[in-house]
Amino acid sequence: MRIGDLSARTGVSIRSLRYYEERGLLTSTRTTGAQRLYTEDSVDRVRLLRRLFDAGLSSETIAALLPCVDTPAEDVTAQTLEVMRSERERIDAQIATLLTTRDHLDALMAGAAGHLARQREDALAAAG
Repeated sequence: MRIGDLSARTGVSIRSLRYYEERGLLTSTRTTGAQRLYTEDSVDRVRLLRRLFDAGLSSETIAALLPCVDTPAEDVTAQTLEVMRSERERIDAQIATLLTTRDHLDALMAGAAGHLARQREDALAAAG
């Protein structure tokens, strides 16, 4: 498939797809007219890349981890495993922070809802 098709199927911009390829995260073949062609597997690869980027991993970190995705039994090193552990710990810390923030937001929402309910009750009492 062409780069525009991959972009449409994944929701990732053509510019980002080119960046992924420049960084060695995604591969393509070229037509005689130098247009990029991607395989069907590229859709899953781009979706994985998006998830990793969205989780805060850098392109360098992703590049270090991709061999484990492509041929996990052959390319796992102690260093790669440590990078994965470190990223997991960082993500766990982000999740904990997000959960705490959500809990605070829930408390604020409950307080605001209670305030609005009292305002309605007061307005009804004043009208009646």
